[in-house]
Amino acid sequence: MSNGSTFYRRHGKRLLDVLVSAMALVILAPVLLLLAVLVRGFLGSPVLFRQTRSGRDRRPFTILKFRTMTNACDATGKLLPDTERLTRFGRFLRRTSLDELPELLNVLKGEMSLVGPRPLLPRYDAYYSEPEARRFDLLPGITGWAQINGRNDLAWDDRLACDVWYAESYSLLLDLKILFLTIIKVIRRDNIQVDPGLTFGALDEERRQRAAEIRGVCD
Repeated sequence: MSNGSTFYRRHGKRLLDVLVSAMALVILAPVLLLLAVLVRGFLGSPVLFRQTRSGRDRRPFTILKFRTMTNACDATGKLLPDTERLTRFGRFLRRTSLDELPELLNVLKGEMSLVGPRPLLPRYDAYYSEPEARRFDLLPGITGWAQINGRNDLAWDDRLACDVWYAESYSLLLDLKILFLTIIKVIRRDNIQVDPGLTFGALDEERRQRAAEIRGVCD
C-alpha cells in the first residue's frame, strides 16, 4: 500500500467526511428545515426516525433519517404493516433519497462515513461469515460500493461481497468515484425500492433458510 493510501485510510477519509458533511449541512440547512416542517405537517412527530444499527467494530449507534411512515394502528392498537403506513409523501422522500439527509449528522459525529458498508440491524451480526465481518473494520457509510452496483436489487450475498471488496480496496479515488456515481444514481432514481414490502428479505431469514436447505440435503 502506498504512503498516500495509508495516509488516507488513517486520516484523510475522516477529514473528507468532516469537511463534506459540515459544508453539506450548512448549504442544505434551508432544505433540511423545509423537509422537517413538511414531515411534521404530513406525518406528525417525531420528525426524525431513529433506529439502532451496528457500526464500526459492531458498536451500536443511532442512525437518523426523516420519518416516512405514520403511526397508524389497527383496532387492537398494533402498528399496521410498513407498506400500509408508508404515505405518498414518504414515498417521495424515499424515491429521492431525501430521507437519508439527516445521516450527515451521523457522519459529522464520527458514527458514519460518507462512503462505506451500509449499517444494518444488530440482529444480523450473528449471520455474517468471517470474510463478511470485514465490513466492521471501518465506519458504515451513507453510500457504498453495493449502493452503486445495484442497491436493493442485489441479493444479500452480492451486497455483502461488495462490502468486503470495498473494505479491502477503498482509497480516495474510489470514494470520490462512489460519491459521484451516487449523485448520478440518485438523480436517475436507479435501483430504489420505495415499498418496504418489495425489498429482499431480512439477512437472518435468508441465512436460516439456507441452513435449513443444507440440513435437508445432508439428512
